[in-house]
Amino acid sequence: MHTDPASTATAVLAHVGGPANVTSATHCMTRLRLSLADPGAADGAGLRAVPGVLGVVEDGDAWQVVLGPGVVEAVTAEVRARAVRRAPSETALKEGLRRRDATPFTTALRRVANVFVPLIPALIGCGILAGVNGVLRNAGWLPGLTPALTTVASAFMALLAVFVGYHTAQEFGGTPVLGAAVAAVVVYPGVAKVTAFGVHLVPGQGGVLGALAAAFLATRVERFCRGRVPDALDVLLTPAVTVLVPGLVTLYGLMYTAGTVATAIGTAANRLLATTGAPAGLLLGGLFLPLVVLGLHQALIPVHATLIQQQGYTVLLPLLSMAGAGQVGAALAVYLRLRHHTSLRTTIRSALPAGLLGIGEPLVYGVSLPLGRPFLTACAGGAAGGAFIGSFAMLGTKIGATAIGPSGWALFPLLSGNRGPAVTVAIYASGLLTGYLVGFLTTYLALSRRAPDQGVPPEEPAPQPDPGQQPTRLPGDL
Repeated sequence: MHTDPASTATAVLAHVGGPANVTSATHCMTRLRLSLADPGAADGAGLRAVPGVLGVVEDGDAWQVVLGPGVVEAVTAEVRARAVRRAPSETALKEGLRRRDATPFTTALRRVANVFVPLIPALIGCGILAGVNGVLRNAGWLPGLTPALTTVASAFMALLAVFVGYHTAQEFGGTPVLGAAVAAVVVYPGVAKVTAFGVHLVPGQGGVLGALAAAFLATRVERFCRGRVPDALDVLLTPAVTVLVPGLVTLYGLMYTAGTVATAIGTAANRLLATTGAPAGLLLGGLFLPLVVLGLHQALIPVHATLIQQQGYTVLLPLLSMAGAGQVGAALAVYLRLRHHTSLRTTIRSALPAGLLGIGEPLVYGVSLPLGRPFLTACAGGAAGGAFIGSFAMLGTKIGATAIGPSGWALFPLLSGNRGPAVTVAIYASGLLTGYLVGFLTTYLALSRRAPDQGVPPEEPAPQPDPGQQPTRLPGDL
């Protein structure tokens, strides 16, 4: 069903307190992300009822409106064009933060996710190019082109810390370019001449975690300086102090510490899969859909980015991708079992292609979550697929992805591992089939144990005729 971006944006703005209540509007692959000056002015129930809105995640002043791939870009552009981008005063912002219902932990995860979400398109593009380049190199094709492709695919990853620093400062209220300047210390080749804790530093040591910490510290130093430095000297002293102090702390503390933490993450991920691969895969694959519903799945991006920088691929993403496979299997079972529910079947037909490509939110919010039990059986399918891939990790066969963002069938060009491309693709494809099959069977059986329409949202009722008038029967009426 075609969605008009203009009308959808109008309806969304009407239910979030009007254009003046929107202080920022961004989007990821499927969600419109809004920051609201007054969350109390928004109407969550009315927003969920807007045609084209698949779901809403309320997190204090940060609201996520699930619209699906393709649609979200157009609607975001319309919202940005109409919203009054007027940031509240610092006092009002602090009051709004105090009104938040979210816990400090979930708030921190959301803000970290906001740093990395804008980087996903570049991570996807460079990851695909790196995968294509790897195929060309292994096959010995186009040897004159592969060095150029290596440069194009690797340049962004080499400077990823700088972009992380820019968005970190932007998210936490600092000057973005100053955050980038401090984070650039992490990847500058000259750090090899610096000794910290008795050892020479290595360019890139600490990776994105070091850049995140360095830029966050820069925002604290900058905000401390503002208002304390005389206005006549502010333009000179504040930027200099903001770069100098966090820069030195980064060199003599953060890079070493973040490098230790990053190494521990890589070691823990490998050890977890090598020793408890099947149970770990079952747990990760089974719990990922609830994380998506809560909007917390993006908080795993720093972990993925750290693993990619260390090992060339993240071993966690293929496991988590199995959640989408379970969702697809559950949706197919609903489609076959509820044959008389026309609107639900229409939703499945329109959302299934995106689900096969790893974008499962349209199916989650449009099908399984409203039905209840199919959401749980979809999680069971994801758990089965995750356990399948995890069992191979216990046998020494690691399956990873060279970039983050895609999953499902879209992850095939990004797959990598330690056993060669054929084995890697075969194991991942078998994991998908396992997720499809278990998600389908458990959902079909769950729906078979009750009346076919029990728990299913009813079709939209037809308008009732006025008393005394003959009802008008339209073509297609039952």
